[in-house]
Amino acid sequence: MHKKLFIPGPTEVRPEILKEMARPMIGHRMKEFSTLLMEVTAKVQKLLYTKNHLFMSTSSSTGMMEGAVRNCVGKRCLNCICGAFSQRWHEITLANGKEADPLEVEWGKANLPEAIDEKLKTGRYDAITVVHNESSTGVMNPLPEIAEVMKKYPDVIFMVDAVSSMTGVKIEVDKLGIDVILAGVQKCFALPPGLTVVAVSEKALKKAEQVKNRGYYFDFLTFKRYLDERQQTPATPSISHLYALNKQMDDIFAEGLENRFARHKRMADSVRRWARENFALFAQPGYESNTLTAIKNTKGISVAKLNEELGRRGAAISNGYGKLKEKTFRIAHMGDIQPADVDQLLAWIDEIVAAGVPA
Repeated sequence: MHKKLFIPGPTEVRPEILKEMARPMIGHRMKEFSTLLMEVTAKVQKLLYTKNHLFMSTSSSTGMMEGAVRNCVGKRCLNCICGAFSQRWHEITLANGKEADPLEVEWGKANLPEAIDEKLKTGRYDAITVVHNESSTGVMNPLPEIAEVMKKYPDVIFMVDAVSSMTGVKIEVDKLGIDVILAGVQKCFALPPGLTVVAVSEKALKKAEQVKNRGYYFDFLTFKRYLDERQQTPATPSISHLYALNKQMDDIFAEGLENRFARHKRMADSVRRWARENFALFAQPGYESNTLTAIKNTKGISVAKLNEELGRRGAAISNGYGKLKEKTFRIAHMGDIQPADVDQLLAWIDEIVAAGVPA
């Protein structure tokens, strides 16, 4: 039995999208590929409300997180940490030999603009990383408010991980002044994993020109040169993903961006309301994610056993991440999941809990 995925990723993929992945292959140095690449590029730029350069990386999001710091950190990076994946970006920064400091808050709390301002006013940093939606904790950081702070520091490169929020939440990249924003397609895009999109500002590219040892595979300047001169990618890309992304972007625009964002908010409101009535929310009030809800296991149920029972009904949720395992559980409501799917899942959980989750 297939289990419908209510996990933070990979998310449920529609048959129509999987069919696109099975298209006949073309060469990545052929004109047909260039046409496909440029079509997809323009559509993702429209999604992000940006005129910035848009690159397609055949990698996980983690790869482009590494690429971002390799290209854009020259002096010292401020890594905002509020959970496991923002912690990962700090570890990546250090692993690439960059000077970096963590700005860390307790898991479940948000990275607030005031704290960021205090750090940046020291003048020690030329780059900052922020995870928009921390899927380990269900916290959505206040990106517009952080962006306002960043306007005071025009020389600092503003880098955002929107891995679990892009296409589920409105992100007006140019208006917010984001220099680098990235996301893998296996979450709100609702595609199979293996492709990452990244929008890069002219300011970030100018910075990359000054940074040595950027590597090759994730070098922004190499991406730009191939796109400008050949309308191609530097290395062999996952052409199948680009076919699927092209189709999905058309479907996203057919739904309507505002409708899509509203659907995600509606599902989030439904899950949060249910969680407050039956358990408790883990995220700091006012900073709850619109694409994923982390729920405190106030009843002390076995989350693993709950998931086993859900599996028999054809669904899967996520246990708490890392140190939060069994202390929380996470319900993702992102991508092509519909409100009716969420309602069915919550009804199943009610049924299982009422019957007594096996120990």
